[in-house]
Amino acid sequence: VQLVESGGGLVQPGGSLRLSCASSGIVFHATAMAWYRQAPGKERELVATISSGGRTNYVDTMEGRFIVSRDNTKNMMYLQMNNLKREDTAVYYCNAGLLYASGKYRPFEYWGQGTQVTVSS
Repeated sequence: VQLVESGGGLVQPGGSLRLSCASSGIVFHATAMAWYRQAPGKERELVATISSGGRTNYVDTMEGRFIVSRDNTKNMMYLQMNNLKREDTAVYYCNAGLLYASGKYRPFEYWGQGTQVTVSS
């Protein structure tokens, strides 16, 4: 299994970035996916999940600013991040896992190298 994130960078507060995740080694179209992030000195936290069929769920603080999507024909997942804030600074990771009917997500232990997002003026 290989997950490769890209698209991070330096952006000013209020700006936008679009992250991408390329996957291989999994049955992508049948697998739930998620974005996580880890800020300096903090634990990795869930950002958003997307079911194999495209149903999305977001952590409250990201809802309305972040949009997760996927293209099952390309084995790709995306995270459009708008109105970025300094507290969004983190390394962002994509993940494959299980999404239960309750909405709970259990990550598989497959992680990419992450992509750094820095929000600063």
